[in-house]
Amino acid sequence: MKQEYKEIKFDKSTGKFQFDCVNYQDVLKKRPTDHSQFNFHKVSFYALLLITQNTCTHNLNFKDYQLKKGSLITLRKDNIHKFYKSNAKGILLVFTENFIINHAIKLEASKTFLLFNEMLASPKIQLNEVEYNEIITLIDLIRKEYAEVNDNNYASNIVRKFVQILIIKLFRIKSKDNASFENSKYLSMFLAFQALVEKHCFEYKKVSFYAKKMGFTTKTLNNVTQSIIQKTAKAFINDIVIIQSKRLIINSQDSLTQISYQVGFEEPTNFFKYFIKYAGVSPSQFRANYLADATL
Repeated sequence: MKQEYKEIKFDKSTGKFQFDCVNYQDVLKKRPTDHSQFNFHKVSFYALLLITQNTCTHNLNFKDYQLKKGSLITLRKDNIHKFYKSNAKGILLVFTENFIINHAIKLEASKTFLLFNEMLASPKIQLNEVEYNEIITLIDLIRKEYAEVNDNNYASNIVRKFVQILIIKLFRIKSKDNASFENSKYLSMFLAFQALVEKHCFEYKKVSFYAKKMGFTTKTLNNVTQSIIQKTAKAFINDIVIIQSKRLIINSQDSLTQISYQVGFEEPTNFFKYFIKYAGVSPSQFRANYLADATL
């Protein structure tokens, strides 16, 4: 029987002031009673994973990322991910949306959400030696303040400031190879387009719908996506449709035929062809692969 993925909420019993800092190996050793960290699950918070020793693999939104010392991966709220068993060591920082927006100025908060937006740029950052030493020093300060200081009124503010500095530093590192972060002309347009597609992708798959909704021409919308992610607007819509379809396939007891209708296809065969074309595997094989992983 297929196992539905679990939505993991922030654990207020272990995390102080909507923030937590845990060792990567401790996460792998846990034995949750309601899910497995080695199966796909959805997070309702933000997380940063930094690998400090050895290598491992992490799956985010159904894509595997190979990680080694200095690899950092960001998970935004509502992402689907899973861990793999490994002997790697690392640090996982976990925090809620309110941890950032309640006390951050608008610019700091916006940089946070950009850094964690895996559709805007790869969620993986590979730090060089200088960058790694700088980031690990900052994380050590966060861990020390969080674990050893009991005056929560002061500690929470200090940890929050350190985390904001960490995010800004990571944003600067990521911006070196991603000019899109600084492209203010098109960035806000792209983010608005992304929000619309994530909301309406099953109902509307044509660029013309979103262009009209935003008051643009299709040419302008294509210029926006080409400038920010080097893809056409249609290719970006397809990306979102496939990700959302995969979520349905592994999180629903419905048949693939029923799912094809939910995704917006009048003919199931057209959905199957579409999925194979853009996912590289059939819907049935994708579900079978998930079921095989879930029984390991």
